[in-house]
Amino acid sequence: MKENSVFQALADPTRREILRLLRNGDMTPGEMIGSFNITQPSLSHHLNMLKQADLVIAQRQGQNLVYSLNVSVFEETVGMMLDIFGKKNNNKE
Repeated sequence: MKENSVFQALADPTRREILRLLRNGDMTPGEMIGSFNITQPSLSHHLNMLKQADLVIAQRQGQNLVYSLNVSVFEETVGMMLDIFGKKNNNKE
């Protein structure tokens, strides 16, 4: 997993909002753009950052790119965070 690119992607509020939108299901950029006050090129930039971090998957369906969440990267990131910040088990039996 590319931890640095994941955290860099998650640091931006627009990219976090894109991920929230995709929780509801797969979407094309055309379906997403109405939820933002940004240009299509800016949305494409954000989607590319999310793709580079493997947080989203883009699949071509005809003339459209359809984006979906890559849940396995979220699971890996949460696991890593728990490994770093989780409680240590200091029970001595």
